[in-house]
Amino acid sequence: MNTKLIYAQELHKVLHENLELEKIITLIETPKHDTHGDLAFPCFELSKAFRKAPMAISAEVAGKINSPFFAKVEAMGPYVNVFLSREQISKEIIKEVNKEGVAYGSLDFGNGKNVVIDFSSPNIAKPFSMGHLRSTVIGNAIKKISRKCGYNVIGVNHVGDWGTQFGKLIYAYKTWGIEEDVKANPIKELFKLYVKFHDEAANNPSLEDEGRSWFKRLENGDQEAYELWTWFRDVSLKDFSRIYDLLGVEFDSFNGEAFYNDKMDKMIALLEEKDLLTESEGAMVVNLDENGMPPCLIKKSDGATLYATRDLTAALYRQETYKFDRAVYVVGGEQALHFQQLFHVLRKMGMDFVDGMSHVPFGLMLKDGKKMSTRKGKIVLLEEVINDAISLAQDNINEKNPNLSNKQETARQVGIGAVIFHDLKNERTNNVEFSLEQMLKFEGETGPYIQYTHARACSILRKGVDIELDEIKGFEDDYSWQIVKELQLFPNVIEKAFEKYEPSVVAKYLIDLAQSFNKYYGNTRVLEEDNLLISRLALVKAVVNVLNEGLRILGISAPEEM
Repeated sequence: MNTKLIYAQELHKVLHENLELEKIITLIETPKHDTHGDLAFPCFELSKAFRKAPMAISAEVAGKINSPFFAKVEAMGPYVNVFLSREQISKEIIKEVNKEGVAYGSLDFGNGKNVVIDFSSPNIAKPFSMGHLRSTVIGNAIKKISRKCGYNVIGVNHVGDWGTQFGKLIYAYKTWGIEEDVKANPIKELFKLYVKFHDEAANNPSLEDEGRSWFKRLENGDQEAYELWTWFRDVSLKDFSRIYDLLGVEFDSFNGEAFYNDKMDKMIALLEEKDLLTESEGAMVVNLDENGMPPCLIKKSDGATLYATRDLTAALYRQETYKFDRAVYVVGGEQALHFQQLFHVLRKMGMDFVDGMSHVPFGLMLKDGKKMSTRKGKIVLLEEVINDAISLAQDNINEKNPNLSNKQETARQVGIGAVIFHDLKNERTNNVEFSLEQMLKFEGETGPYIQYTHARACSILRKGVDIELDEIKGFEDDYSWQIVKELQLFPNVIEKAFEKYEPSVVAKYLIDLAQSFNKYYGNTRVLEEDNLLISRLALVKAVVNVLNEGLRILGISAPEEM
């Protein structure tokens, strides 16, 4: 139920000759003070048509509006303000949220069109660090939000599995690696070799040439180089899949950089055909002077291709394969110029599908105010953080509810949920300071707070009676009404989160809903046996449904006991 739409439709009955329904919807406001009503319509735009002052128009319009959903309609200066019928509205919204077989808040404007979301994309042979968390959880949430809006979503993990770094790694393995050690603990050992290479190269720069030489051999199909690279890739993907399973993240494609090796010639030929390639110091570039940007480097002087070549090729491949309506790249803000260049080159090529492509940037994950660096080995491993979070959650549960039946699984859900929520409650373009202690608090703006609220509400339902929707009555009191107003917002929250590719909109909404429920719980005897018992239980069930669905969209479990 959309009360703004209901009000707009009632206004349109009176104003249809002067304003379109869509225009009326955009003009309706929410008053700053509850004493001024729930919704307000300004009459300034009608002055010309009515040839009257806005105050006179508001009085005239207010007198013509009547609906069972409005308790009072009154002119307040140049505004027509409505006080919604709390009893009628709350009854309808609680029924709607609790309707069986329908996930409340689902929208259909996506209409089954395809959206490709490129997210996570770690480099193989390196550990999955806290630095990779942001792209992974933001991308996963956008994927779920898009599905909630009716889109068919294809999740792509464009893994970093090509480039000079693999020549360096092959050299490091050949020089210092021990096969048994790598087999026993592949990522840890490969990462140690990668860091050792850079430490040694700092004192002996000729090692960089060795790394380039081995990568050249890999590019040329050298059997030994290719077999080592394949081994490194396979063990990395196996290791990543363990982390993704922990986080509950799935992909439809793991086509990484190497996948496009045999497809780039077609892209380069297309650029030549459209006369877009020019030579610059031996390299081939697309000039972007008219866009106020440096040239987009397509081919280095030694013939090697670059990120841009691969991303152009990938964009074309994805459009041909998935016929996407939208393509979203969830990649750090430091890559903004790269994506601007990418989109401009596609536009110059006449690729209309570029209009549906977006770079969705995000800020850094900081440790003690500083960026985490893989090359120097200064990283915080995501798996270690998750394990620490689960362990701390277990301690909390042992302290607060030692008799909980499924402690281990609940601790896992709370620990992982805490890590994800700590990231997603922040606007994605902001930097996030890593703090395990802040993540796991059971009060304040945290994942465990939302989960605990959900579990508390589930506990009330277990003590209650069966709910018959036909027996639900509406509410008049402030605490119930505040929850009803929050519940009504959920579909709008989903739409806004999709439009902005901003999961924090959902996270902040869940905090507001949880706070409203906890105030209600603290001031209401929910299980008191009177004629409103079933209605109160239905309100609690509606909160459970929306908290559960909101957490699911963020990729977080909702335990029923904590």
